[in-house]
Amino acid sequence: MTRVSINFNLKKDSLGQIHTLEAVTATMIMVSVIVFTVQATSLTPLTSSTANAHIEAQMQTIGQDMLNVLDHTSSAHASPLKQDIISWNGQEFSWNGTAYCSVNTKNSNLLNSSTSGILKEIAVPRGIAHNVLFIYIDRSGLPQGTAYIYNGDPSDNAVSVSRKVLLSDFDLSDPISFMANTGIPDSDPSSDFYNIVDVKLTLWRM
Repeated sequence: MTRVSINFNLKKDSLGQIHTLEAVTATMIMVSVIVFTVQATSLTPLTSSTANAHIEAQMQTIGQDMLNVLDHTSSAHASPLKQDIISWNGQEFSWNGTAYCSVNTKNSNLLNSSTSGILKEIAVPRGIAHNVLFIYIDRSGLPQGTAYIYNGDPSDNAVSVSRKVLLSDFDLSDPISFMANTGIPDSDPSSDFYNIVDVKLTLWRM
């Protein structure tokens, strides 16, 4: 049996050179397209993305934790959140960069409450804008809302959490003055039940 040796000369094989050149060119084009696509695609915290959803979930957890802490009490006394409601004078407050001031230009009262304190401690340093709304049932049985803290219209990425606080006649030292100042009425004058206030906290990134 005779072995035949065949020598291939790539320099003389023009068809093979063309195929190799085409493969190299195609590879370079594909790599260039991938690099361009990666560089052109940007991911920001304000886009509808997984990162943004994570930020919203984190803010919602922070907000709910703050309301849970405010509404917790280990004694028979009113919780800090309930105390903020029954001691409220009906004014609307806004954060001015250093404190919560009344939005009434004729009254420069500062808000000094447990709710404003925890927001100043947690939300403000993290750059989280916030509104607090007190929602109650009026005499006609319809829900009404009054701003307790208002810092502007929320963004599209805002989250809201709430906590219901039960008020009874025994919680209020002067129900008539309380209703006159806050607009929150006695839903059932024939019983000790006064009203239910739904504290709505809205958070969003500035």
